[in-house]
Amino acid sequence: MKYDFMRRHADQFSLTGMCRTLSVSRSGYYAWHHREPSTHQREDLALAGHVRRIHAASREAYGARKVWKALVAEGIPCGRHRVARVRCEHGIEARRRRRFKVTHYARRHKRIAPDMVRRQFHVDRPNQCWVGDVTFIGTRAGWLYLAVLIDLCSRKVVGWALSDRNDEPLVSAALRMAITHRQPPAGLIHHTDRGVLYSSGNYRRLMAAHGLMASMSRHGDCYDNACAESFFSTLKNELTHGQAFATREAARIAIVSYIEGFYNRKRLHQTLGYRTPASVDDAAMSA
Repeated sequence: MKYDFMRRHADQFSLTGMCRTLSVSRSGYYAWHHREPSTHQREDLALAGHVRRIHAASREAYGARKVWKALVAEGIPCGRHRVARVRCEHGIEARRRRRFKVTHYARRHKRIAPDMVRRQFHVDRPNQCWVGDVTFIGTRAGWLYLAVLIDLCSRKVVGWALSDRNDEPLVSAALRMAITHRQPPAGLIHHTDRGVLYSSGNYRRLMAAHGLMASMSRHGDCYDNACAESFFSTLKNELTHGQAFATREAARIAIVSYIEGFYNRKRLHQTLGYRTPASVDDAAMSA
């Protein structure tokens, strides 16, 4: 392990300094360095290549367990602890998840609907319950607002909209997308916070026209809409954390690519048994 550390940090520290600190000889290191790698070492190197590939494909978001699940799904034989060891030895680390600060908009409306979800975020059928919310993404040109609707059965984002204005047309556009793509049955539960956008007359009429039942969380309790909050936390950690978009259009392109190209179709979800939202949704819709 000492020699391997020296090899991996040869560009950072002098060989003499590492030999002195680790109490090893230069001759011993050179003998190890030029030794033919064992079968186990060659297998570890091959596995490290696969781990790096999965790591990059996941936008540096996956920890050891998800990397392992992805490798097993590809038919690559390996153990979870071996994957964790290889990641550590090769300095492959997931991006650290920062604590997400829940946004509480100042404008609130008197709740016009009861909370029919009551933090029961697991349903067994698609189009049974959607949860919605709005967040903002910072750019050098100003804020870009994102509204989403998520199907609780699969955690799939079924409707979304982007705008430089946080207004009723934004949330209505996300709802229209979801209705157009999903054709939900009457009685679907539509759960949000009680912000003024979701309480507006136009939005309520759009819901009523399609037979959707409004459900609203309690004032100031982010856990009543935890799935939507969790999605925004994931998006900001994996897409925007540490990245400043130059323009709203650049942010728009990145967000659409993340939702449609990665999150819905490729990202493994622990709650779904390490499956993707799209695969769970497809299976449930065809059942």
